[in-house]
Amino acid sequence: MAKNHRADILFLFGVLIAGWAVYAARDVLLLIYVSALFAVVISPVIGVVQKFRINGWRPGRGFALVVLMGGIALLLTAIFFVALPPIYNNAQEFASDWPKRLSALAHYLPFFKSLDAATLEKYGTEIVGGAEGLFRNVAGGIFGVFTGVILTAYFVIDGERAFEWAVSLFPAHQQARLTHTLLRAERRMRKWLLAQAVLMLCLGCCSLVVYFALGIKYFYLLALYACIANVVPVVGPLSSVALAGTVAAFDAPHKVVGVLIFYVVYQQIESAVISPRAMKSTLDLSPLAVIIALVLGGALAGVLGALVSVPTAALVAVFADEYLVQRRNPAVAAD
Repeated sequence: MAKNHRADILFLFGVLIAGWAVYAARDVLLLIYVSALFAVVISPVIGVVQKFRINGWRPGRGFALVVLMGGIALLLTAIFFVALPPIYNNAQEFASDWPKRLSALAHYLPFFKSLDAATLEKYGTEIVGGAEGLFRNVAGGIFGVFTGVILTAYFVIDGERAFEWAVSLFPAHQQARLTHTLLRAERRMRKWLLAQAVLMLCLGCCSLVVYFALGIKYFYLLALYACIANVVPVVGPLSSVALAGTVAAFDAPHKVVGVLIFYVVYQQIESAVISPRAMKSTLDLSPLAVIIALVLGGALAGVLGALVSVPTAALVAVFADEYLVQRRNPAVAAD
């Protein structure tokens, strides 16, 4: 009896230590989970690259990943070189006549009426004073992104072996069912990329048309940023409208109203029509499930949690359908 009590106490301490370790390493575990999730999502793209044959030679997963990442890097480099010269020239122009632009803004935004040299100097001092903390946050974010990219690459290359090892940790009689469930969840989660691409393209194309019609500078870059940022729920669209509104304010303050009207109208259409249809047709998730997933993901892990909340909801839905849903016997239901 004493041995059983000691075993129970040791087991309890083991559970507590494991829980503490998981809590202490929650950021790292979240990064690993997100990397594995993105590896699952981009695997179809890797498969498309692998289908190309050159004189009978077929690229492996590692080479296909290098081609994909190299293509993304070349695209970002091209965008950078196209965007930098006009932005640099306009920045010089703005630096020469910023007092006139600031006074023009004061007619539309009351906040700017209270700005004077002393106030600007105060704000400048505060910004410089917080630069150290900002640098640490940016450096930490860059390191996290780099680590996530490396982990995603390894999951893409060695994902099958990791999958088999993880399944082997469960009882043998459960492994076949678990494998089938995970593969079904994988196929469902991959469709999230298609749904998200539809939402990104819709916002990007609409932004391009509206910003061009308003005559906003760098309308093509702002539309591209809106397209890419829309991959992050809530925060992405807010950051894109804030950036477009800022550019519009320094260009012609009355254009800010057009940007805000476009954002409000588009968000209503996307949330009521585009997003529910895209998620329903691809992930088979109801709008209520999507909203709950976004709220829970954002509350638990911030922006990163909101980013992976919808494909995670698809994963949970598959497991719930397989292990929790109690289906009625047709014969019993007929009676």
